Amino acid sequence: MRRGGGGKARGTKPAGANVLGKVHAAQDSAATAPAQNPGFAPLCSPATAPDDPAPPACEVGAQKLARRSGDPRPMYRISPFVRHFALALLGGAGIATLWVNLSPGSYYDFVEWHMAELSLPGWIWAGTVTLTPFMVVTDILMALFFFFIGKELWEALILERGALSGGRALLPAGLVVSGMIGAALMWIVLSALIETAEEAGFATGWQVPLGSDVVLAYLFGRLAFGPGHPALHLLLLLAIGTDILALLVLGLSSPHLSFRLLWLVLPVAASGAVWALYGRRPPPGTSELRRRAGMALWPYMLAGAASWFGVAASGLPATLGLLPVIPAIAHADRSFGLFAEAETFLHDPLNRLAHLLIRPVAVVLFLFGLVRGGVDLLAFAPTTLVTLGSLWVGRPLGMALGALGLALVFGLRLPPQVRLRHLGLILVILGCGFTVPAIALAAALPGGAMQEAARMGLALSLLAGPLALLLARSGGR
Repeated sequence: MRRGGGGKARGTKPAGANVLGKVHAAQDSAATAPAQNPGFAPLCSPATAPDDPAPPACEVGAQKLARRSGDPRPMYRISPFVRHFALALLGGAGIATLWVNLSPGSYYDFVEWHMAELSLPGWIWAGTVTLTPFMVVTDILMALFFFFIGKELWEALILERGALSGGRALLPAGLVVSGMIGAALMWIVLSALIETAEEAGFATGWQVPLGSDVVLAYLFGRLAFGPGHPALHLLLLLAIGTDILALLVLGLSSPHLSFRLLWLVLPVAASGAVWALYGRRPPPGTSELRRRAGMALWPYMLAGAASWFGVAASGLPATLGLLPVIPAIAHADRSFGLFAEAETFLHDPLNRLAHLLIRPVAVVLFLFGLVRGGVDLLAFAPTTLVTLGSLWVGRPLGMALGALGLALVFGLRLPPQVRLRHLGLILVILGCGFTVPAIALAAALPGGAMQEAARMGLALSLLAGPLALLLARSGGR
């Protein structure tokens, strides 16, 4: 670094500065641009006048990022933070497993530590709410993670070039539903054939194998397919849809919950109000002050808090409490793919919120692994086999039959460059179940040995990931 004429510091430009220079210039102008919803002008500022046919500068940057990955296919690179999420989750679960096997008493004392007792009015919640690390991480902090993946699903559905826009949602939706049906039916059949526990009734715990794990699916999928393969994006779509739908099914079917659905008026009202006041496109002639206000994040944070409270009070899983506010948040008009690295150049409120959550979500996933991922190595029991059979046989078989049915009835085909062998690897990877099944354990199964046996089954199911890597190496990508 040296000082040149005019007193301005000059230095050598870093590598890649010319590639993304226009993108950073677009960011400065986008910070004062009005927030938009579908059908409005894109929040990533155009490189030229609005009527110019040139693509937005942020899209140019995204395309260069895709080319820089060395993959000739028109896929966008997935941001590396998803891999960090997976490592954080596995790190927490690894520490928890060591802890619970070396000192089980202290581990369970930590997980069930009574941090506070909240006596709420009866019209809000019947009885006392006990705050424990187990409850705080699962019901409060994990809502941030599901906001993060819910945002990706929403963008895939409604944005231009979204992976689920138009008629492209039918195949992934059909595979998700058929896979969940296959897992649930296999659980019911196996638990009827194998006596799992004396306290277990008919079909007890069928909700456990419904979910998968988004971040671990990405970790194994990236190694199996490569960073830019279309099969990786299909895998992520299926994992996200499976996890969110599994949580909804768990909430609606849990026998331990008492529903007070009138509380759902609160998230609907909060989302509607914040959309009307901040999420819509400002009308022509709006002042610059009003336009800047449309880019503020605090209104969406307040609406999110109200939404979470309403969902939790209604009896549905509080983990999903932030999802209702996602459609109300101003967002860009184009999709660059699931967890696309190009989204770091967008300055709409939805993407800015996602950027702010990256580090907190990594910490949350580590804590989730710590409080939910401790596997007792002596807990092997019949429930372990039922869990493995449901994830390794039931879900892949259900998805395979679903794909066959969709092809025969609707004539649906796999996305371009995704072949049957890729679909087979996807089905193997989706045999991994951890995050959402671990949430379902407490609500779907009797406490004690049966839960711990199922948790061991979830841990063993992760071996499907290395199996998929072996199959990918032996058969080629």
